[in-house]
Amino acid sequence: MVRRSMFGLGVAAIWIGSASAQEAPPSYQADPTVYKVIFEDQSFRVIAATWKKGTTDKPHSHPLPFVVYALDDCTVRVHNPDGTTRELKNRAGAASAGPITASHTAENVGDTDCRALLVERK
Repeated sequence: MVRRSMFGLGVAAIWIGSASAQEAPPSYQADPTVYKVIFEDQSFRVIAATWKKGTTDKPHSHPLPFVVYALDDCTVRVHNPDGTTRELKNRAGAASAGPITASHTAENVGDTDCRALLVERK
């Protein structure tokens, strides 16, 4: 299992194991209500993510390494396919690198909406 110091930034943030019996679609395809591509070219993809208070996104993957930048202080609970969870405390203005991840979900367990930017290098 890889150590994850993300969203805590949090989706922002998530160092979780990337092994899974089945891969999920990329975040922006799996749950466009949470993830929106705001810029894309041949080199980069920038995704804006907003988890409303109390919501959990759909199972998704991160097929490319990425950097996440937290826009809010918030808490996200990451649910792994094996049933384990991890709470990540995001700090507004914090950035960290995220690994390729086959599948997980993220739940906003805080009292406010949680926003982050994810930057993938293609």
